[in-house]
Amino acid sequence: MPVLPDFKLETYFSKWEFSARYHMTASDAQSMTMAELLSMATTEQRQAHENLWLGYTETFGGPELRDTIAGLYETMCRADILCFAGAEEGIYIAMHALLDKSDHAIVVTPNYQSSETIPLSICDVSAVALNSEDDWSLDIDAVKAAIRPSTKLISINFPHNPTGKVLERERFDALVDLCRRHGIWLFSDEVYRGLTVEGRDILPAAADVYERGLSLGVMSKAYGLPGLRIGWLACRDHEVLSKMERMKHYLSICNSGPSESLAQIALLNADRILERNNKLIASNLVKLKSFFAEFEHLFDWYTPDGGCVGYPRYRGEDGVESFAQDLVEQSGVLLLPASLYHSDLNVTPTDRFRIGFGRANIDEGISAMRSYLLRNRS
Repeated sequence: MPVLPDFKLETYFSKWEFSARYHMTASDAQSMTMAELLSMATTEQRQAHENLWLGYTETFGGPELRDTIAGLYETMCRADILCFAGAEEGIYIAMHALLDKSDHAIVVTPNYQSSETIPLSICDVSAVALNSEDDWSLDIDAVKAAIRPSTKLISINFPHNPTGKVLERERFDALVDLCRRHGIWLFSDEVYRGLTVEGRDILPAAADVYERGLSLGVMSKAYGLPGLRIGWLACRDHEVLSKMERMKHYLSICNSGPSESLAQIALLNADRILERNNKLIASNLVKLKSFFAEFEHLFDWYTPDGGCVGYPRYRGEDGVESFAQDLVEQSGVLLLPASLYHSDLNVTPTDRFRIGFGRANIDEGISAMRSYLLRNRS
């Protein structure tokens, strides 16, 4: 297997995520303490967690957890769910299970780097860019034009990281129809599913509407529980799931039992957690809109459709890379500049940055940004 390139975003986070004072580019919703999560458990669930046997767990994931995950979908059952140690393991295994060197895959850009670099390490890959002039939507005709006889998989991510785009339902349906006509797998990264903006619609899960759809989920993003390291794939094709399970034997083997127990408690309270996180997102967006309106000569802001990240444009003459570096070094405010979303497959924007709005205490980061801009860019 070819050596994968450095994961630029994670390398950047390794330097700044825990040293920057204001993490304004976080891609996850507000987390909680162990005590807060356990307070949501019933007496029986809490006792079961406290008396948990700390042995190996099932490679597919605990049966009760898989039942609960299946309940998040319209048509899934336990047998359609395979759990992983986070979403990244799911991406890695799915790409290796579905693709080989003679295949071709299509991805969207800008993207979370591994959704591009992992398939690129296996086979030929083409990219279709989301169009900022079309509300970051996906041109289905462009996807159709990119299909080859060897195209095996199309990879999408909605709500999208970093733009916050949710594909219009008619385009999503057209993409599913296109995949069905060509027998192409549709890998759908849905880790932000459930985080909505201004009551906008939520897309159906790819696994629910397409027999070759794979829906990726995780506790990290919408539920704000990345420390649990629990992710999953939902898919109706049990042969593919079995192949991925055998590949997992070479990686994590199985998940952490305590993490599965806590994830079960969280997902049984999914509506409660998502309601909390969506209220926080709504409140934070009001604050961000006010901030960017104050500095409209420096930024082009738009309101994302879903998730908890956005990708505004920076208009300053110094450029977004210099701006982001100066901001974190001088004021301790961390943003992700456009270079961390560079693609080797097509042209990606060079004047944007990712900002997050899913966490509490955003006021402090906004205040630090305002002070920096008034001092340096007024």
